[in-house]
Amino acid sequence: IQVTDTKTRRGARKGSTSSSSSSSSSVPPSDPLSSMLDGTDPLSMFAAASGKKEEEAVGPDFEPWSSKRGEILSRFTTTEKLSINLFMGSEKGKAPSPGTSAVSEKVRTRLEELDDLEEGSQRELLNLSQQDYANRIEELNQSLKEAWSSDQKVKALKIVIQCSKLLSDTSVIQFYPSKFVLITDILDTFGRLVFDRIWTMCSDPRPLPDNFTVEDVNDTAKETCLNWFFKIASIRELLPRLYVEAAILKCNRFLTKSGIQETLPRLTAMIRGIGDPLVAAYARAYLCRIGMEVAPQLKDNLNRNFFDLLGFNNQINILLCFRFTY
Repeated sequence: IQVTDTKTRRGARKGSTSSSSSSSSSVPPSDPLSSMLDGTDPLSMFAAASGKKEEEAVGPDFEPWSSKRGEILSRFTTTEKLSINLFMGSEKGKAPSPGTSAVSEKVRTRLEELDDLEEGSQRELLNLSQQDYANRIEELNQSLKEAWSSDQKVKALKIVIQCSKLLSDTSVIQFYPSKFVLITDILDTFGRLVFDRIWTMCSDPRPLPDNFTVEDVNDTAKETCLNWFFKIASIRELLPRLYVEAAILKCNRFLTKSGIQETLPRLTAMIRGIGDPLVAAYARAYLCRIGMEVAPQLKDNLNRNFFDLLGFNNQINILLCFRFTY
């Protein structure tokens, strides 16, 4: 909209033309409210810049996980019978030992809660069809959400740990990619629940911005976040400890500025301890996917996992050649 303001000077001679000023010669200051109409307000500009940066980080040809998930489930199917083995543990609390400090008591309790997984009742489901298997995994996903909403955080962690252990079973190898998708859905759910809980703790008295820094996080939220990482570090088996920590990788933002950048190489090195090449390859795939979602600008982790995968495959080929030669 162009507004023209015309003024006539007093005392001008008869027949003289009046002087006029238009928006071309005098530009009024821009109205921030009207600028919202054409999408140039600060919030819109920030959102556009953030989206552009993210697209530059991943590249225009990047395919998100959501476009691959359904394709994997429909492609990798089986008619063989499947099984699910779960050790859910008991829910009984244990009395604290006398003469122990508060810190050592927390560590002892945390270890006992996780050790209880091996001592509890076993739930074994055999002769399941592919659809039955998917239905049982979805039931576990719902049980995770219900346990979380009822403030049974330890039970929720137990479900995630036991589901992660299922990824060590490669007996029905043609179904393994679909199993990977179903179980990582549970891990993704757990990661979102933990992150949202800590986020909510930081949103009092005002909401936490998307581009928050460590200085914006209060001490209570930091302590809760550390407690989750301590619980996961207490998991004795490598595979569930790796998967569960990768699921809450984003929570490192609440603790340190370089937490994600330092954690990715450590988790990559942990995968080298997995003996089964198929299990290790899919663990690398999950870590790379979470890394791209959380910190797409960190490309070194992708390169390390890729070359580790090539090196592992070369070792297998050498062993196979040695075996068939001799």
